Amino acid sequence: MPTETSSAIVIREATFVDFDSIWPFFEAIARAGETYAYARDIDKASAFSLWLEQPRTTFVAEIEGRIVGSYYIKTNNHGPGSHVCNCGYMVADEARGRGVAREMCLHSQTHARQLGYRAMQFNFVASSNVAAVALWSKLGFATAGVLPLAFEHPVLGFVDAFVMYKPLV
Repeated sequence: MPTETSSAIVIREATFVDFDSIWPFFEAIARAGETYAYARDIDKASAFSLWLEQPRTTFVAEIEGRIVGSYYIKTNNHGPGSHVCNCGYMVADEARGRGVAREMCLHSQTHARQLGYRAMQFNFVASSNVAAVALWSKLGFATAGVLPLAFEHPVLGFVDAFVMYKPLV
Protein backbone atom coordinates (compact mmCIF):
# COMPACT_ATOMS: atom_id res chain seq x y z
CA MET A 1 0.00 0.00 0.00
CA PRO A 2 1.45 3.41 -0.94
CA THR A 3 2.46 5.74 1.87
CA GLU A 4 2.09 9.46 1.27
CA THR A 5 4.50 11.61 3.23
CA SER A 6 4.07 15.20 4.31
CA SER A 7 6.06 16.50 1.34
CA ALA A 8 3.87 14.82 -1.33
CA ILE A 9 6.37 11.99 -1.72
CA VAL A 10 4.58 8.69 -2.23
CA ILE A 11 6.51 5.54 -1.36
CA ARG A 12 5.28 2.20 -2.64
CA GLU A 13 6.63 -1.26 -3.29
CA ALA A 14 8.44 -1.48 -6.61
CA THR A 15 7.43 -3.76 -9.45
CA PHE A 16 9.77 -5.18 -12.06
CA VAL A 17 8.25 -2.77 -14.59
CA ASP A 18 9.42 0.16 -12.44
CA PHE A 19 13.04 -0.61 -13.21
CA ASP A 20 12.79 1.19 -16.54
CA SER A 21 12.22 4.37 -14.49
CA ILE A 22 14.87 3.49 -11.87
CA TRP A 23 17.58 2.61 -14.40
CA PRO A 24 18.34 6.18 -15.63
CA PHE A 25 19.28 7.46 -12.17
CA PHE A 26 20.80 4.12 -11.12
CA GLU A 27 23.02 4.23 -14.20
CA ALA A 28 24.00 7.87 -13.64
CA ILE A 29 24.92 7.21 -10.01
CA ALA A 30 26.87 4.04 -10.83
CA ARG A 31 28.69 5.69 -13.75
CA ALA A 32 29.71 8.64 -11.55
CA GLY A 33 31.36 6.21 -9.14
CA GLU A 34 31.17 8.67 -6.24
CA THR A 35 28.83 6.95 -3.80
CA TYR A 36 28.26 3.26 -4.60
CA ALA A 37 30.81 0.47 -4.89
CA TYR A 38 29.17 -0.82 -8.06
CA ALA A 39 31.11 -1.31 -11.27
CA ARG A 40 30.98 1.98 -13.14
CA ASP A 41 30.16 0.09 -16.34
CA ILE A 42 27.39 -2.02 -14.77
CA ASP A 43 24.84 -3.18 -17.32
CA LYS A 44 21.09 -2.89 -16.92
CA ALA A 45 20.53 -6.64 -16.35
CA SER A 46 23.10 -6.77 -13.54
CA ALA A 47 21.66 -3.62 -11.97
CA PHE A 48 18.15 -5.10 -12.18
CA SER A 49 19.33 -8.19 -10.34
CA LEU A 50 21.12 -6.18 -7.63
CA TRP A 51 18.28 -3.76 -7.07
CA LEU A 52 15.10 -5.80 -7.61
CA GLU A 53 15.84 -9.54 -7.49
CA GLN A 54 18.38 -9.96 -4.70
CA PRO A 55 16.83 -7.74 -2.00
CA ARG A 56 14.00 -8.87 0.21
CA THR A 57 11.94 -5.96 -1.07
CA THR A 58 12.41 -2.78 -3.08
CA PHE A 59 10.44 0.46 -2.96
CA VAL A 60 10.12 3.51 -5.16
CA ALA A 61 9.50 7.12 -4.19
CA GLU A 62 7.26 9.17 -6.45
CA ILE A 63 6.56 12.86 -6.72
CA GLU A 64 3.51 13.72 -8.81
CA GLY A 65 3.45 10.16 -10.18
CA ARG A 66 7.09 10.22 -11.33
CA ILE A 67 9.63 7.82 -9.82
CA VAL A 68 12.42 9.97 -8.36
CA GLY A 69 14.02 7.55 -5.91
CA SER A 70 14.25 3.95 -4.85
CA TYR A 71 15.53 1.86 -2.00
CA TYR A 72 15.97 -1.80 -1.23
CA ILE A 73 16.00 -3.71 2.03
CA LYS A 74 17.73 -7.02 2.53
CA THR A 75 19.06 -9.20 5.31
CA ASN A 76 22.64 -8.15 6.01
CA ASN A 77 23.84 -11.56 7.24
CA HIS A 78 22.33 -14.97 7.78
CA GLY A 79 21.98 -17.13 10.87
CA PRO A 80 22.77 -15.27 14.11
CA GLY A 81 23.04 -11.96 12.21
CA SER A 82 19.75 -12.25 10.34
CA HIS A 83 18.04 -9.71 12.60
CA VAL A 84 20.12 -6.90 11.02
CA CYS A 85 19.08 -5.49 7.66
CA ASN A 86 20.88 -3.43 5.06
CA CYS A 87 19.42 -0.79 2.76
CA GLY A 88 20.58 1.13 -0.27
CA TYR A 89 19.01 4.37 -1.44
CA MET A 90 19.20 6.24 -4.75
CA VAL A 91 17.64 9.57 -5.68
CA ALA A 92 17.42 11.09 -9.16
CA ASP A 93 19.46 14.27 -9.60
CA GLU A 94 16.41 16.41 -10.24
CA ALA A 95 14.87 15.38 -6.92
CA ARG A 96 17.89 15.97 -4.67
CA GLY A 97 17.31 18.36 -1.82
CA ARG A 98 13.58 17.64 -1.70
CA GLY A 99 13.64 15.23 1.25
CA VAL A 100 13.34 12.04 -0.82
CA ALA A 101 16.28 10.21 0.81
CA ARG A 102 15.10 11.24 4.27
CA GLU A 103 11.57 9.97 3.63
CA MET A 104 12.85 6.71 2.16
CA CYS A 105 15.15 6.15 5.13
CA LEU A 106 12.33 6.77 7.61
CA HIS A 107 10.04 4.50 5.59
CA SER A 108 12.70 1.78 5.46
CA GLN A 109 13.10 1.81 9.23
CA THR A 110 9.36 1.37 9.74
CA HIS A 111 9.24 -1.39 7.15
CA ALA A 112 12.31 -3.10 8.62
CA ARG A 113 10.64 -3.22 12.03
CA GLN A 114 7.51 -4.72 10.43
CA LEU A 115 9.72 -7.41 8.86
CA GLY A 116 11.18 -8.22 12.29
CA TYR A 117 14.61 -6.63 11.94
CA ARG A 118 16.16 -5.33 15.14
CA ALA A 119 18.82 -3.12 13.57
CA MET A 120 19.85 -1.50 10.30
CA GLN A 121 23.43 -1.34 9.03
CA PHE A 122 24.95 0.52 6.11
CA ASN A 123 28.06 -1.44 5.21
CA PHE A 124 30.02 0.93 2.98
CA VAL A 125 29.22 4.65 3.13
CA ALA A 126 31.89 6.68 1.34
CA SER A 127 33.16 9.34 3.75
CA SER A 128 33.18 11.77 0.82
CA ASN A 129 29.39 11.39 0.52
CA VAL A 130 29.00 14.20 3.03
CA ALA A 131 25.25 14.69 2.48
CA ALA A 132 24.48 11.01 3.12
CA VAL A 133 26.74 10.80 6.18
CA ALA A 134 25.08 13.92 7.63
CA LEU A 135 21.57 12.64 6.91
CA TRP A 136 22.17 9.17 8.30
CA SER A 137 23.74 10.70 11.43
CA LYS A 138 20.79 13.08 11.84
CA LEU A 139 18.43 10.09 11.59
CA GLY A 140 20.22 8.30 14.44
CA PHE A 141 22.85 6.17 12.70
CA ALA A 142 26.20 5.97 14.43
CA THR A 143 29.50 5.33 12.70
CA ALA A 144 30.34 1.88 14.04
CA GLY A 145 33.56 1.52 12.11
CA VAL A 146 35.91 3.17 9.66
CA LEU A 147 37.42 1.27 6.76
CA PRO A 148 40.54 3.31 6.01
CA LEU A 149 40.93 4.28 2.35
CA ALA A 150 38.49 1.53 1.30
CA PHE A 151 36.53 3.50 -1.31
CA GLU A 152 38.17 4.65 -4.53
CA HIS A 153 36.52 7.94 -5.45
CA PRO A 154 37.07 8.91 -9.13
CA VAL A 155 38.21 12.44 -8.26
CA LEU A 156 39.38 12.35 -4.64
CA GLY A 157 41.22 9.05 -4.83
CA PHE A 158 41.06 6.67 -1.90
CA VAL A 159 38.79 7.81 0.93
CA ASP A 160 37.50 6.12 4.05
CA ALA A 161 34.28 4.13 4.08
CA PHE A 162 32.02 4.07 7.12
CA VAL A 163 29.96 1.26 8.59
CA MET A 164 26.89 2.97 10.04
CA TYR A 165 24.46 1.27 12.41
CA LYS A 166 21.18 1.93 14.17
CA PRO A 167 19.21 -0.28 16.56
CA LEU A 168 15.54 -0.42 15.59
CA VAL A 169 14.18 -1.67 18.91
